Amino acid sequence: MLLSVLAVILWARTAGLSASAALMTFQHRDASTGLAVVCDRCPPGKCLQAPCTATTKTECAPCPTGSFTELWNHVTKCLRCSMCGHNQEVTRPCSAERDCSCQCKEGFYFQKKYEMCVKHTDCPPGHGVLIKGTAQQDTVCQLCPRGSFSDQASSLQNCTLHRGCDAPGQRLLLKGSTWHDSVCTTCEELGSRDGADYLREILPAFFVHQKMPIKRLQRLLHKLPPQNGMIPQNKISTRSRRDLYAMINTWMVNVSTEQLRQLPMTLTKIRAKNPARKLENKLRQIDSALASPCVTDSPLVEVVVMAE
Repeated sequence: MLLSVLAVILWARTAGLSASAALMTFQHRDASTGLAVVCDRCPPGKCLQAPCTATTKTECAPCPTGSFTELWNHVTKCLRCSMCGHNQEVTRPCSAERDCSCQCKEGFYFQKKYEMCVKHTDCPPGHGVLIKGTAQQDTVCQLCPRGSFSDQASSLQNCTLHRGCDAPGQRLLLKGSTWHDSVCTTCEELGSRDGADYLREILPAFFVHQKMPIKRLQRLLHKLPPQNGMIPQNKISTRSRRDLYAMINTWMVNVSTEQLRQLPMTLTKIRAKNPARKLENKLRQIDSALASPCVTDSPLVEVVVMAE
């Protein structure tokens, strides 16, 4: 039995050596003698220049710049170095012994479905980043927990806690939601600012959150009174969604409070009835809170309802 085991071990080692030798050599027929000869392969980083003969060894040549071989071989030309694809960057340059290595650029990940690097998903307003995207994985988003918000589309920003309007002399005008922060004021400011002024704080996030179609955003901009610094009306149709948001924000900064109060009506005119209703409700909550007396020597009672 012991002899049988030793025989098996010896055979396995011999077979392994034979397999290894086969990887390091190749058979070739000597043109001058017609005899089959066993030639050495070329090492990584080189390619075959001339096979062996019955009297000479294999001749190998170094791979030219821009080419490589990674394995022992008998190819007559080295392989051409790969090039990184769109939205990729080099992590290891190509050498004579190894091809280059690539990975997705910062902000992109490899999408197997398309076999290419695509941009990390932006978590929409109301959602924060749970797990940041990597070169191999997309962003993982989560709905902002109660008491926190995210007011922009981002692949990096997490949810932020609502500000507390509990400092001396402060009061809450509009309770924060998942997509906007709480809106606060002070007793000193009461009566000096219109409710529409406070509405400006949440309007940039409001339009992003509503996800209105581009054509509807374009119609809205055509209906709004033109302001200095805005793109001419005849060029609105050529703009991207990001540009349209920027134009609306510019309008909101420069417009009067009277015109800002007409925004829900303008939204209704372009058949954006649901956004119009939500915006009107926000303004109504702010106006109601501003109309309440400001008491500084006792705890304040919140008179606003939970925001949408």
